[in-house]
Amino acid sequence: MEINTSELCDLYADRIDVVEPVFTNYGGAFSYAGEISTIKCFEDRGLVDKVLATNGIGKVLLIDGGGSTRRALVDAENVQLAVENGWEGIVCYGAVRDVDLLEEFDIGIHAINSIPVAADSREIGDLDIAVNFAGVTFLPEDFIYADGTGIILSPEPLDIEMDD
Repeated sequence: MEINTSELCDLYADRIDVVEPVFTNYGGAFSYAGEISTIKCFEDRGLVDKVLATNGIGKVLLIDGGGSTRRALVDAENVQLAVENGWEGIVCYGAVRDVDLLEEFDIGIHAINSIPVAADSREIGDLDIAVNFAGVTFLPEDFIYADGTGIILSPEPLDIEMDD
């Protein structure tokens, strides 16, 4: 599915929120969209691993890692889980690692930075709660649309069947 956030902003300016441009794209898919599931955790990837091991068809995992870049919440191991379970993408307000491997996976991944140090895996955090970062409040079951230009959020699915 090809997403063009610039066109979506033009068409749906009154229905969307635009996420501040603090993210870098690390995945092999340059655009992606889906209904979000949220995790709030800090330097602990246990819940990330647990959720990515579940069915993610049509979904994007949104991780509020508190903006920490001291420990990576996303790496090749849990991205492999995500791909196997059909996740469309991952937005991580935190860090990733295994950057060279991540771009080989057919999944969208946005994060604020990379670091080689892995996060703990104790499953400490909260699932499916409202989180706020990058100028936007994300609610479970909102819809996210992302490409190389940016990330937008909508409370309802947008019609992305665009004319070529």
